[in-house]
Amino acid sequence: MTSLADLPVFEAVHDGYMLSTDRARLDVDQIHRYLSEESYWARGLDRALLERALAGSLPVAIYAPNGDFAAFARVVTDLAVFAYLRDVFTLPDHRGRGLATFLATVIQTHPELKTVSNWMLATRDAHAVYTKAGFAPVPHPEYYMSIRKPTESP
Repeated sequence: MTSLADLPVFEAVHDGYMLSTDRARLDVDQIHRYLSEESYWARGLDRALLERALAGSLPVAIYAPNGDFAAFARVVTDLAVFAYLRDVFTLPDHRGRGLATFLATVIQTHPELKTVSNWMLATRDAHAVYTKAGFAPVPHPEYYMSIRKPTESP
């Protein structure tokens, strides 16, 4: 069985921007800063917790034509039938270029995710972005359940 850390690097280009799953290129400091300080869904995220999350998922980053970090997401997946796209963000200087839609679309073509039949994501305010990538409201929301545990402070 292939582990997430051992997957071959997957890359794709959009208007000069390079999408890559290369873990070695990740700017974890910048990812942590955005998620913990700017996002509404992960505000206050502990750095060690982010590193655990990255180790247990497939990170996807987009780099500008000059090599600067531009966007990020991670895929939580079993590499077989299920994938959850989360923590998607685009840095302010790179917004309006379709990068989130590109990311959400092209990651579905990753060779190791070709058998995934159930993709999910959650968003408060970017439904139009992900609709362009093929996402739609869940057909029977009454089937889905969740547990949202309060986070503990160290």
